[in-house]
Amino acid sequence: MDITVPTKNGNLLDKYTKHTDNKYKENGRPFISFPININNIPADTKSLAFALTDLDSIPVCGFEWIHWIGANIDPRIKQIPENAAKENSVEFNHGYNSLAGSLIDMKSDAMSLGYVGPTPPNKKHNYTFTVYALDKKLELTDGFWYNEMIHKMDGHIIEKEILNLPVKN
Repeated sequence: MDITVPTKNGNLLDKYTKHTDNKYKENGRPFISFPININNIPADTKSLAFALTDLDSIPVCGFEWIHWIGANIDPRIKQIPENAAKENSVEFNHGYNSLAGSLIDMKSDAMSLGYVGPTPPNKKHNYTFTVYALDKKLELTDGFWYNEMIHKMDGHIIEKEILNLPVKN
């Protein structure tokens, strides 16, 4: 699989991070999700799933921060447009990000289900964007957790592609 998202000098574009214009923020957090192009999807793929996480958050908050997860994307979809997390321009199941967890406890906030953009607090962070080609559609509905998705994908991953998306502080 070949996955591309918009970058500049190797970094995720500012529009999708804490460096965006205030009109693209809610409660100080970026909400416009980046577009994704997916090519060379394996022929036997039944669904796609993805995760945007921040391993560099572990020393800051004690866990891998989840920014955006989605599942059950039709493999005929070659592009997920900008702001698909809010506009639902492509049908897929939206999972909870880390705002919904009990430590932050914003599960009732609309931003907890979908995209919350990178906001590195202390230094440049490397965000991990992973797309999975799966041999089945996952038994998930909106409001699933990342661990649920990982467990449901176990034994069903045909291929995965990982992009490192740095964001400057």
